[in-house]
Amino acid sequence: MRGVFFNKVAPEDFDEATRQLAAAYQEGHILTAAFPKDSILAAPTLGQVKEQLGATVLFGEDRLDGLVEGHLVGEMYLENLLLRLKPGYLVLTTGDRTDLLVGMVQADQSIYYPRLAGLILTSGIPPAPEMLQLMRGLSQILPMLQIEEDTYQVAARLEHLHADIRRKDPEKIQQALRLFERHIGVDRLLPVFAATGSKGITPRMFTYDLMLKARAQRRHIVMPEGDEPRILKAAAYLLERDVVDLTLLGNPRAIERVLNDHGITLDLKGVALIDPAKSPDLERYAETYFELRKAKGVTLDAARETLLDVSYFGTMMVHLGEADGMVSGACHTTQQTIRPALQFIKTRPGVSMVSSVFFMCLEDGVRVYGDCAVNPDPTAAELAEIAISAAATARLFGLEPRVALLSYSTGASGTGQEVDKVREAVRLARERDHTLPLEGPIQYDAAVDEEVAALKMPGSLVAGHANVLIFPDLNTGNNTYKAVQRETGALAIGPILQGLKKPVNDLSRGCTVDDIINTVVITAIQSQS
Repeated sequence: MRGVFFNKVAPEDFDEATRQLAAAYQEGHILTAAFPKDSILAAPTLGQVKEQLGATVLFGEDRLDGLVEGHLVGEMYLENLLLRLKPGYLVLTTGDRTDLLVGMVQADQSIYYPRLAGLILTSGIPPAPEMLQLMRGLSQILPMLQIEEDTYQVAARLEHLHADIRRKDPEKIQQALRLFERHIGVDRLLPVFAATGSKGITPRMFTYDLMLKARAQRRHIVMPEGDEPRILKAAAYLLERDVVDLTLLGNPRAIERVLNDHGITLDLKGVALIDPAKSPDLERYAETYFELRKAKGVTLDAARETLLDVSYFGTMMVHLGEADGMVSGACHTTQQTIRPALQFIKTRPGVSMVSSVFFMCLEDGVRVYGDCAVNPDPTAAELAEIAISAAATARLFGLEPRVALLSYSTGASGTGQEVDKVREAVRLARERDHTLPLEGPIQYDAAVDEEVAALKMPGSLVAGHANVLIFPDLNTGNNTYKAVQRETGALAIGPILQGLKKPVNDLSRGCTVDDIINTVVITAIQSQS
């Protein structure tokens, strides 16, 4: 296969370049793009420095993926070296310069100095045993490499290192994607690629489309866990992509400290930071909560104490329209996250319960699973409501729902209390919305596999084509979504709460940065409706 290369294209030539690119794509050729020189893409990681220099790691194995954006030779006094430090710098010195070792470790941890890439101890001179013991006792330590060559030989070799992009280089990958969007013109390419006739919505297509929808009607999301590193990394990504406006709750100094400790680049000028304990809105929020809950025995003093809780404070912002939605749960339980919403945001008119769905992004398309997170053992009426709500959620995100209510038997073949519950739920759901394509009770294989459906439920409009799958209980739903996720590598986005007047969504405490990003985007889109 040949490669097709695009540099920056003049506006008058872009349409022809796009046609060439699309034609190459359809023919199966490799597509690459040349960007302007970029300092992030040009920077090697500390791990690449170690490999190419043949150095030994003394400390900091967990920071080898950090970028090395320059270097300094530590030939001067500490106070002079401090003036010359820049983010991502390597400092070269010998292991017997105790003052520089201690000074660089402290500078890396100080909020007043930039976070460094590491130290290279040259000339084969290791730190004294007492210094090594001191370093081992620190909770966080600046990465240190050791090498036999002298300082100036190492400095000369650093000028000629090769930097590439690897699968485990998330910062470089994201920067390459940003440059592609900025210089290649994604919005103009998408219609051309869409015309190639993909058979389904791939996970990447689905999540990218969500990002575009969120950006089209920008919303304000509050995130109560502002000092959690994963939250801050997600916030940096979302603000860089200009997707949402964000408020982070927490102590601003503590948030700055986490940013520094984890090397997270987040412009705090672009985000609102609120410490509930010091907020001028605390009294107003407490009075509102008191009025809402005084019939339940809540006093004004108790209301003030309650609103110091970041989950309650953030939910009150949403309730009063001072934020459009809330995302929490990376450090809090589901109960801690959704209890405030149940107390005073409450459910939409015509909806009696809050339920949840997951978007399961599989290779052949996106399916909606519900309820996999909230209701342990729904009744037939509740199951019908979950199905109606899940169908509405699917429509909101661009999916035309075909709903299957799952059971251990298909059609009229089985009897028993559990299958009868599903059968009754189907009847109630059809009464509420007779236009909704809906089938059940039906087994999972008959719901999603055309060949099985032809045998078990021939003639059904849903069987074999279901994209909204409603489980009879939480035990079945939760285990199924996790099994599918682990066994197929599917991207699971959720849980997404449905039924509330205003969106509040819960994260898993084991969530990744990508999970947080997707949940914020989902919440923003929910608030648009």
